[in-house]
Amino acid sequence: MEKIVASMAGNVWKIVKNEGDVVSSGEDVVILESMKMEIPIPAKADGVIKELKVAEGDFVNEGDEIAIIE
Repeated sequence: MEKIVASMAGNVWKIVKNEGDVVSSGEDVVILESMKMEIPIPAKADGVIKELKVAEGDFVNEGDEIAIIE
């Protein structure tokens, strides 16, 4: 199990991968928006998105869980 966490505070601008989707290491899972910049949050391991813990428009702080990969 691998947790994907926010690298900085911002709004969830776009969810790229949904629960059940297969991801590869380095592939974007969500894109945050902070100070008018888009910050992609990639998977750090290969696997399947087991759970998304955010929705588009949610605000996250640095270190908040975004998703779980198995």
